[in-house]
Amino acid sequence: MEDGLPRPKTSWRVYFAVIFSSIGGLLFGYDQGVMSGILVMPYWKEYFNYPDEVWRGFITSIYLLGAFVGGLAAGVISERIGRKRSIMAATIIFWFGTSMQTGATNVDLLMAGRFFQGISIGTYSMNITVYQSELSPAHLRGRAISFQQFSIVTGIMIAFWIGYGCAYIQSDASWRIPLGLQLAPSIVLFFGCFILPYSPRWLCSKGRYDEALQTLAKLHANGDVNDPFVRREYDEIMEQIKFEETKGMKSYREVFRSPSTRKRVLLAMGIQFLQQWTGVNAVFYYAPFIFQSAGLTGTLSSLLATGLNGIVSVLFTIPALLYFDRWGRRKTVISGGCGMAIAMLIAGALLKAYPYVEDGYNNTSAQYGAVAMMFIYSACFSFSWGPIGWVYPAEIFPTRARAKGTSLSTATNYLMNFVIGEIVPVMLAKITYGTYFFFFATNVCCNLIVYFYYPETKNRTLEEMEIIFGGEEAEEIKKVAEAHGAITLKKVATKESSTSKEEVSNY
Repeated sequence: MEDGLPRPKTSWRVYFAVIFSSIGGLLFGYDQGVMSGILVMPYWKEYFNYPDEVWRGFITSIYLLGAFVGGLAAGVISERIGRKRSIMAATIIFWFGTSMQTGATNVDLLMAGRFFQGISIGTYSMNITVYQSELSPAHLRGRAISFQQFSIVTGIMIAFWIGYGCAYIQSDASWRIPLGLQLAPSIVLFFGCFILPYSPRWLCSKGRYDEALQTLAKLHANGDVNDPFVRREYDEIMEQIKFEETKGMKSYREVFRSPSTRKRVLLAMGIQFLQQWTGVNAVFYYAPFIFQSAGLTGTLSSLLATGLNGIVSVLFTIPALLYFDRWGRRKTVISGGCGMAIAMLIAGALLKAYPYVEDGYNNTSAQYGAVAMMFIYSACFSFSWGPIGWVYPAEIFPTRARAKGTSLSTATNYLMNFVIGEIVPVMLAKITYGTYFFFFATNVCCNLIVYFYYPETKNRTLEEMEIIFGGEEAEEIKKVAEAHGAITLKKVATKESSTSKEEVSNY
């Protein structure tokens, strides 16, 4: 039962759309993984005149500036042409950027290609999570959006192993092939989008009400438009659409005018900000350098360790797919964050006490212990902070603000990602073990912020988020839900959250 109603049948179409659209996440993850491997390849370094740590950081991070631009633009575009068409448009830009990188003859062309590819990834990241949230029933929404994170870490793992295999090629093909292979899944994504359904909430916002009802029925009741869940979902959407006809948000400035929406924007941007300062992309982008600093010298050794780290990330994202909606958002994130903080602390302590010394005495047990801590860090991130950065922003906004709010949170992710990409190479070169202590401290701070400020959202429909966050439509949505026997006021303060309803309302 879901809040007093039988759970929807949830057609295979929901799972297909969710999983297929996640190819965009695979492409994002692949680029993260492929660049970390390419940066240590001898033929790449020679071709681009041995860039120092500052240039390596900029070559990596200019992609993230493009993603920042793409994430900001995606909100307006998504509201106009829809989630599905936005994904297709992003794929065309992706082809352009990837082709420029693969055929790059100088560093300027390489960076231009990375910037364009970043624009497409920013557009993907915003639209895919919104699309997944709008197609999924409440009791499966966390799992559905977690497929985005699962696809990201799968892409990272695939890229790591392709990079490891291509490192044996004794020519420039060693780095051009891994870059060019990205085109294959992007072509599948583009043409597959033709058979995916439109978001029912977007259809309603465009006045295509019958099509929206039919889509809901196909997704959740095998075509039965009179199914109780379908009727409840449709009525809640329509109630919100009626409100939005007079209160629609046509600019980003308007998102901040309503206290309830402004609160949600800050929470969504905050969770993406915090996710980046846990240090995860320091590990994913610069994993080979991290492993080299811990004593795994040689290109192949560091790439092998990086590939194993990718496998760990994929395996430990699976629990999030299975149990995220049962465990809840807060408990999962805080438990994973504690493990990440401890792993960073131990790794830093080991490398401070037993730093790697080239051609000198090395305590290999301690250094391998630091490598093991990076595996544990990745495991903890993968089931907790990894999914939450995509799930929370995509589920807390009303339809009128969802595209723009998620757009702002996505842009925040990539802006902070850019900052991390710029500073980490310098930190690893200058303070080495201090990098781990720094991220230990940031993980502790991130956990405390989640504990004190983020309410639990599991098992609430997208429209019922108005009740949790005290939105302008809270009373009307509550009436519609109660008319369908779906909720009572008492149930809004869920058992899973240690934050009471009063605390959420007063936040």
